[in-house]
Amino acid sequence: MGKIMIKYRWIIVLSILLSACGGSGSTTSSQGLSAEPIPQSDGYSNINNAHLEKMMKEGITLIDIRLKEEWQQTGIIKGSKTLTFFDRNGRINPKFVPEINRLVRPDQPVALICRTGNRTRAASQAIAQQLGYKKVYNVTHGITGWIAEKRPVVAYQ
Repeated sequence: MGKIMIKYRWIIVLSILLSACGGSGSTTSSQGLSAEPIPQSDGYSNINNAHLEKMMKEGITLIDIRLKEEWQQTGIIKGSKTLTFFDRNGRINPKFVPEINRLVRPDQPVALICRTGNRTRAASQAIAQQLGYKKVYNVTHGITGWIAEKRPVVAYQ
């Protein structure tokens, strides 16, 4: 009986972890309405595409942290800044910190976008915790989610 209870506890714990970590992370309802940012324990907030669009109209700086070939492949969101965070080998770009400090002050809001939201989750945490940025937003589904919703992109120059 004890082994069965332990087994069910693990199933419950795994279910909670998977739903919290591995889910879509979407903050969009079925009607595509903009939800509020969802604060994360690591010092940043997750946002959906509708909220990103709203924040861009309000003047937030959007930084696309992908690689140059990714920008060339899919295009970028108009007005976004392109600044690679991880290189091809998974190392942090040594130019990232001075460049982000040039683009955005730590007291200004900044949103990060990548291909699917995985790299920006790590980058958002680092920017908030290690660089002291107070208003960091992770676009949860990245550029692929943006494009899937038929939102506009422009060619990377």
